[in-house]
Amino acid sequence: MNKNRPKNFFNIVLYNPEIPQNSGNIARMCVANDLKLHFIKPLGFEIDDKYLKRSAMDYWQDLDYSVHENWEAFLKSEQFISHNACENKSGNSLYILSSKVSKSFWDVSYKTGDYLVFGSESSGVPKVFNEMYGENFLTVPMSSGKARCLNLASTAQTVYYEAYRQNY
Repeated sequence: MNKNRPKNFFNIVLYNPEIPQNSGNIARMCVANDLKLHFIKPLGFEIDDKYLKRSAMDYWQDLDYSVHENWEAFLKSEQFISHNACENKSGNSLYILSSKVSKSFWDVSYKTGDYLVFGSESSGVPKVFNEMYGENFLTVPMSSGKARCLNLASTAQTVYYEAYRQNY
């Protein structure tokens, strides 16, 4: 761990992830950067899935992660003030990534401990989240208009490294 920054520098949240290889790749990034990984059920795989472990390589034992039964259990565990609060009791913000909004992930000032939330590969996050957390919805811009969205692991890495750049 880098001694100049705290463990769990940021939190990565995977809401209903479906593809174990994506989650394994994200898990490896979390180990490499002292991030906490949160899985929100249902998952499209078991935590002991061989593809998940293979893509995380031999780093899985070093991963700091939690599995939450649902969104409400996650919010309670992480001490978010209310169901639609964008900030928890420690002052950490919740940012939700979506390909269906226009506010860029570059337009935010991230702070240590913030939560970066990524939806499932096939359907993202529920539409009701936009009503609850609208101003904290962000996107990774795509210039061609030929793709619906980017790969989950690629998006998580892109957004995390911008947050890292701003804070280190």
